[in-house]
Amino acid sequence: MEQVLDWYNNNQTQINDYLINFVTAVLIFWIGGKIARYVGSLSNRMLQARGIDTAVASFVASLVNAVIFAAVIIAALSQVGIETATFVAILGAAGLAIGLSLQGSLSNFASGILITVFRPFKAGDFVEAGGVSGVVKEIQIFSTILTTPDNKYVVLPNAQVTGGAITNYSRHETRRLDLVVGVSYAADLQKTEEVLKSVLDKHELILPEPDKLVAVGALADSSVNFNVRAWVKTADYWTVYFDLNKSIKLELDKNGIEIPFPQMDVHLHKDNA
Repeated sequence: MEQVLDWYNNNQTQINDYLINFVTAVLIFWIGGKIARYVGSLSNRMLQARGIDTAVASFVASLVNAVIFAAVIIAALSQVGIETATFVAILGAAGLAIGLSLQGSLSNFASGILITVFRPFKAGDFVEAGGVSGVVKEIQIFSTILTTPDNKYVVLPNAQVTGGAITNYSRHETRRLDLVVGVSYAADLQKTEEVLKSVLDKHELILPEPDKLVAVGALADSSVNFNVRAWVKTADYWTVYFDLNKSIKLELDKNGIEIPFPQMDVHLHKDNA
């Protein structure tokens, strides 16, 4: 015990200095972390106030947060006596090794930058990307957040988003609605065409331009198929889609026009022999 006390007395100044530096480093790390989050949040609010898209603003904010936090870590390590130059060199070498083993994460980061630069979609758009359909909520450093129509929260890696086709259903103000309506071969085609056109003309959400189209599209196995096309506002697409399906069925029934189901005629021949 006396040896410990003698060692402490002989090194008291160095121990106190180290404890002070350690406490200071902890405070730098704690306060710096809060500052990083605050600056990131402030950047997000400032960008949105300037009219920048929410998804882009959240991406930049998360990037600012990460950069400041990395600087805080270096400052904290420097406070406890670790040579930051050596640390940065070690960090660079470690980063290279980690980068080789985490190519997917780096790919997600690069893809996130591409998304924010080229902006194939923005927050609030309904898109189909990476095999998932949903409303874009935000773009983060490594992932894009979507909410599906049935209110599921989907975290989609950015590389998966840019790795395939991106369909943005909200990009244009108008959208064409396509239906295929099959009627019996015994039906009066001219009358059927008039009934279908009247249904389109009566719907108030269908746009007058471009012109509506009702035409025979195919002579199928069990039916004559009509292609029915109309232009609507993107926001009204599903409302009109469901309305037309119901209205067409009711009007065809009212006019005695049959919608056939798949069927096969079997002919029996008697063998006189």
